[in-house]
Amino acid sequence: MIDRHARTPKISYPKLQVVRASRKARDHGIQVKTIEGVSVRLTSPVKTVADCFCYRQHVGLDVAIAALRDCLRKRIGSVDALVEAARADRVYTLMRPYMEALA
Repeated sequence: MIDRHARTPKISYPKLQVVRASRKARDHGIQVKTIEGVSVRLTSPVKTVADCFCYRQHVGLDVAIAALRDCLRKRIGSVDALVEAARADRVYTLMRPYMEALA
């Protein structure tokens, strides 16, 4: 995921699918972890659920619903955190009925 106005990387391998996003959608839910001495930027579980709904055309709506169900059942993230992530990705109106049915 890159900034909306950033230049697309020119590499031949590995094959990339570039996704453009605004700063708010791109930076929300990012956690920096150190793995074997290297800082790695990872998305939080609730941001991943919101991204599944945002990119449901690529991953499928059934995958997005399953991710939401797992997040709520395993109490990985709160409903408030899900709402915040959904609003950052601008998919709150899409996610709300599923959240109400599963919560």
